[in-house]
Amino acid sequence: MDTIEYTRFSAIQAQRAAGLARLGCASLDGRTRLRRLYQEGSAKIRLPAVSADPLEAVLINTAGGLTGGDRLAWQVDVGAHAGAVITTQACEKIYRAASDLAEVRVRLTVGEGGRIAWLPQETIVFDRAAFARTLEIDLAAGAEALVLEATVFGRLAMGERAAQGNFHDRWRIRLDGSLIHAEDFRIGPDIAAALAHPAAAGGAIAVATLLLVSPDAEAQLDPVREIVGGQGGASFWSVQTSGKLLARLYAKDGYQLRQRLVPLVGLLNGRAGLPKLWSL
Repeated sequence: MDTIEYTRFSAIQAQRAAGLARLGCASLDGRTRLRRLYQEGSAKIRLPAVSADPLEAVLINTAGGLTGGDRLAWQVDVGAHAGAVITTQACEKIYRAASDLAEVRVRLTVGEGGRIAWLPQETIVFDRAAFARTLEIDLAAGAEALVLEATVFGRLAMGERAAQGNFHDRWRIRLDGSLIHAEDFRIGPDIAAALAHPAAAGGAIAVATLLLVSPDAEAQLDPVREIVGGQGGASFWSVQTSGKLLARLYAKDGYQLRQRLVPLVGLLNGRAGLPKLWSL
């Protein structure tokens, strides 16, 4: 290969992963049924067979992880009085970014009297990763939502830690058109130092935020606090005609975090319980 040919080859940019998937469901004859399914690029959705409500959907990123420049978008629409549980096939891995950042955008809408449980498995952040995630949820009057995002900064069992990088998680949740929850979690570029601070995670590398929007949320506060224990906390607020229960957890590794997430999700997800893939 001569010099000119080599120069042209080295200028070619690496192909980036991109995916968009939309799922719509509605209540028909007293049961939630699939109404619309669209898949594009590396974003796929599979629907395990379930004998009763709610409908369960599994999100799959066929790219096998995300790195700088990758883009994923998930959109779920749950109709009035319908119910859906959304999880992922496996933990999403955010790899080291040579340039740019990986982005995930999530948009969830729930009709009157409907319910959604957004329960992806953990996000694993590798050293020098750059990642931004946006979660927007619009709930109609009388709708409910259970929302979880758990993140592990490095894998101690593999001798890995996310010392440097950038991570941004943005949530905006509305009920009947009014904003009831907004937060922005940013960490980086010195992730290890930030997590080590006593006012942050005190050296823990696994964190999770769990939010329940439901008229029955207050009744779950004491059981949630018992499960969360001393490594985290939980609070409740009344919002319009509903309630909001927010729990935050931290742990030394992903295994210890999941040991508490499993009973929490089982408690708060009602008769649907734990997503099947969580127990594999």
